[in-house]
Amino acid sequence: MTFRQLLAVPAAATLLTVPLFDSPALAQEGSQQYFPGLQYRSGPYAPSGIPFANGYADYLAMLNARDGGINGVTIHYEECDTAYNNDRGVECYERLKDAGPSEPAIWSPLSTGITYALIPRVTQDEAPMLSMGYGRADASDGRVFPWIFTAPITYWAGADAMIQYIQQEEGGSLEGKKIALVYHDSAYGREPIATLERLAEEEGYELSLFPVAPPGLEQKATWLQVARQLRPDWTLMWGWGVMNSTAVQEAAAVGYPMDRFIGIWWSGTEPDVRPSGDAGVGYKSLNFHATGTDFPAIQDILSHLYDEGEGYGEREGVGEVNYNRGVLNAALAVEAVRTAQAEFGERPLTGKEVRWGMENLHISAERWEELGLGEFAGAVDLSCEDHEGGGSAYVQSWNGTAWEPASDWIQPRNDELRPAYETSAAQYAEEQGIELRDCSQEL
Repeated sequence: MTFRQLLAVPAAATLLTVPLFDSPALAQEGSQQYFPGLQYRSGPYAPSGIPFANGYADYLAMLNARDGGINGVTIHYEECDTAYNNDRGVECYERLKDAGPSEPAIWSPLSTGITYALIPRVTQDEAPMLSMGYGRADASDGRVFPWIFTAPITYWAGADAMIQYIQQEEGGSLEGKKIALVYHDSAYGREPIATLERLAEEEGYELSLFPVAPPGLEQKATWLQVARQLRPDWTLMWGWGVMNSTAVQEAAAVGYPMDRFIGIWWSGTEPDVRPSGDAGVGYKSLNFHATGTDFPAIQDILSHLYDEGEGYGEREGVGEVNYNRGVLNAALAVEAVRTAQAEFGERPLTGKEVRWGMENLHISAERWEELGLGEFAGAVDLSCEDHEGGGSAYVQSWNGTAWEPASDWIQPRNDELRPAYETSAAQYAEEQGIELRDCSQEL
């Protein structure tokens, strides 16, 4: 059965675990570097999960086809469909963790809820996890969360970047302004609230909260309340999947101005805006990487995979937002392995060794260029203490056919965010009886 045939199999009561890259080399245990995939190709959020999963798998497959893997160590990738469900995510983790020919390199759950559920498990198993642009923001403190990485940016930093952008658009002051937050009523959607409340006190704006029950198909009453009663100056959204497209359509239906409506980066993809047609023009969102196919590495995906009929999705989806986000996630994971190989040898690595690679991961603009991803994303600079790296984001706007930049890169105010991370992480450490790690002893 081909991979595309496997994608056509309906989600069953039991989990479908799919080895995507199989070869005779698998007969020799420990001969390949194992990358597990916690993806979701089914359920209400599948339209957002599928392109990410395709980008992640394509990047790894391209490295096998073009380079023979990572420094000659071929990649074995296997994924399990979580359906964006916390319990299924945990079950997938347990199924996959011992399923490969070597220890898992790194986990990426693509779900804040699953991330929360897996933190104790990956900590016990000494398995690194990259929650790229989602999950617990305070996991940026590597002294408390030694196995969790939040690079290149967190939700708290995204909230700060949004407020900075609005402040610029309002001429420098938010005093007396009304800002609404429409959010997915889950751990994901609630993650930025504390930061937005702190900034409301500091900047003088009024914050109003509008939770939306998952999956988010019923929002008419919410948008009548937002647009007809509150009438905020700006509205922010922390949505996902069908919630996003529903929100854009409902906001347009009640006449809310799209250029005053900004989503987080998970609310700024093509499926979020296309269903609204021309009514969605002007809608904005954050992003932390580039879109499009004009990058040598993505051209290599097209030539080595899609030209050979081996791509994991449809060719026209390559270069879209969530596809490229999957590519970025895979590239960060691969560079962590490559960094660790320089220290421990060009062989399949353990989770503990890959964690060392993450904590010593430094990707400059020059290195992105070498990887065929020049100007694709910002610099990454991690350490034992800092698992985020202080990344930045920009605002993009939908023009009816594509996303285009609506701002320069915005640097979150890390001098305020870092103490907030540390305070929250210290509280978690006290609750869980965790002793702070001494990074000075691990240099």
